[in-house]
Amino acid sequence: MVQDAPETGTPVWLITGCSTGFGRELAKLVLARGWRAVVTARDAAKVADLVQGHEDRALALALDVDQPAQVRSVVQQAEDRFGAIDVLVNNAGYGYLAAIEEGEDAEVRAMFETNVFGLITATQAVLPGMRARRRGHIVNISSIGGITAFAATGYYHATKFAVEGLSESLAIEVAPLGIKVTIVEPGPFRTDWAGRSIKQSATRIGDYEQTAGERRRQTGERSGNQPGDPVRAAEAIITAYEAAEPPLHLVLGKPALGLARKKIESLSAELDKWEKTTLGADYPEFQDR
Repeated sequence: MVQDAPETGTPVWLITGCSTGFGRELAKLVLARGWRAVVTARDAAKVADLVQGHEDRALALALDVDQPAQVRSVVQQAEDRFGAIDVLVNNAGYGYLAAIEEGEDAEVRAMFETNVFGLITATQAVLPGMRARRRGHIVNISSIGGITAFAATGYYHATKFAVEGLSESLAIEVAPLGIKVTIVEPGPFRTDWAGRSIKQSATRIGDYEQTAGERRRQTGERSGNQPGDPVRAAEAIITAYEAAEPPLHLVLGKPALGLARKKIESLSAELDKWEKTTLGADYPEFQDR
């Protein structure tokens, strides 16, 4: 049975990738608030515990964001049950370690399917309902790796840079329709990203051992000891959602903030250094305007 559209105080959240990490902690907090939630994972059994005791306002559904038909089905089930989706959190995604030359085509394309195209599919699926109601909030989990880059994670950065650009364009398009967009950019957090979930190229080229190879080693060594707390990250996302003017960019964690500021400073310095060459690329009649 289709219920009435939710009141302001009981929003409906659809969260992808809830088996671990940010998705799981965010689902817990959303339900603790008394809000409604559709929690998803490729294996629904891994999120069944999240809805226990909340069956009247929560659904646990299987969702592989690489499967467009399944995405559309989950959105339809959510709307049939709760009448609307107020917040979409595109959290499903994973990392891949490899120097660019070491990258394996099938693995790289698979990561793009999940991190980019899965996010696009889910976003497109919820937008018609949000447009019709002239309200909604899309939260895309990116990374500080969507702002700056390191060795060994170039392909992962490429997916997150894609999410950044897509989200910024989306924000412009949907703002007049009452729909908000927030890009979440965490630094190192104690999730499974660098542990169970990480994938790596089997190819290792000696010339990259001091760059990509060293980053591979550091990533493994730091897993489980990162400064970021996923619970506090989830709380920050809810704080941003509740704000009268939610941020487009939400950087999470002290390391991420430092890296973001360093990137801005570096880019600004480079623009200044090359300003004359930059301006000289225009037709002369435009250079003095």
